[in-house]
Amino acid sequence: MDNLLVQVVGKKRVVLYAPNEVHNLYLEGDKSAVLDIDNPDTTKHPLFGKAVAHECLLQPGDILFIPALWFHNVTSLDFSVAVNMFWRHLHKDLYDSKDPYGNKDPLPAQKAIQATERALKLINELPGTYKDFYARRLVSMIETHSYCQ
Repeated sequence: MDNLLVQVVGKKRVVLYAPNEVHNLYLEGDKSAVLDIDNPDTTKHPLFGKAVAHECLLQPGDILFIPALWFHNVTSLDFSVAVNMFWRHLHKDLYDSKDPYGNKDPLPAQKAIQATERALKLINELPGTYKDFYARRLVSMIETHSYCQ
């Protein structure tokens, strides 16, 4: 969901990453496995350093629009009070009715991820060169049919 972050008291550092940085963020569900963005473990997360970060400092009275799908890291720099306002912009049937805060992926995306996990499990049953070929074929299908230009 889209989000307005309103800073009321104190200061916050906000670091945002665009959705097209997904390959560099080491996602585990809706979170990044990189816990310390300022000192990432480059042996575990070598691509994280390639991610383009957009950073800002929020002060009292500032309002930041955080679009849906933008990953963000927020750090309070002192005592801080902020208000978030979330809203849904997709059709209501695309959201999980048991997820009022929009933390889960839209339902079609959840199903696609589950189908991909099943496909990967099946591909892993193949011997090496077959596994490699069919994995690349699946990636090519996704790139051809799903990426925005």
